[in-house]
Amino acid sequence: MTFPIWIDLGFIKLHPHTVFEALAYFVGFRVYLLTRSKDKLPLAQGIWVIVGAILGAAIGSKLLYWLEDPARTIENWNDYVYMMEGKTIVGGLLGGLIGVEWMKKRVGITRSTGDDMALPIILGMMIGRIGCFMTGLDDHTYGTATTWPIGVDFGDGIPRHPTQLYEIVFLLVLGVVLYRKKRQGAMPEGMVFQLFMTGYLLFRFTVDFIKPTPHPYLGLNNVQLACIAGLIYYGYLMSSRLRRPQHSHKEEL
Repeated sequence: MTFPIWIDLGFIKLHPHTVFEALAYFVGFRVYLLTRSKDKLPLAQGIWVIVGAILGAAIGSKLLYWLEDPARTIENWNDYVYMMEGKTIVGGLLGGLIGVEWMKKRVGITRSTGDDMALPIILGMMIGRIGCFMTGLDDHTYGTATTWPIGVDFGDGIPRHPTQLYEIVFLLVLGVVLYRKKRQGAMPEGMVFQLFMTGYLLFRFTVDFIKPTPHPYLGLNNVQLACIAGLIYYGYLMSSRLRRPQHSHKEEL
């Protein structure tokens, strides 16, 4: 297997990262429109929520990427290619969270909107990670060297943890569990999204120990610090929910 795995249409070859990233956004958005609870949120307000999520995700994914290696970022602050080429999913999720909450206040939405987003986001992330895997070394999403039989040589002769595939499997399992919980309708509004974020942040905090990225923050990297902040936030939300009577639960993303 040679990386990157180009998508050959006969008359043109397309880079897998570009194709699957575009497909992830398209499919995720379409699934959101098809599966959202239309009785809870008018379409116009739903579109504004999406706008807030996109803007927040774009900003958050860049900010967290720049914190991966602060010294290198300062050194290359005037290099447009370096500053714009990278992004992080965790930064995108947390930035999207902030963007959605800000937009909800701007347009007067008071109820939870996250449950409708959880499964489309999971599906989009799974599709996107296929592109990350097919890109190989250039994507910088692979893991450290391993002697495990499932190690993948992405082109440098070193078998590495295919952390992109680990993430796809994890998201598939998480998505199935949350889908069943949502269908049962037994959880308070907003809990599906909170469980998604908590589960994914825990996964990323763990798997990033086998990512060959700088870990300059007391043995942790930028993504792990963001995961800790997100877990503290969602831990507070869920513990507060458990302490309050069912009828008084505040509906949050």
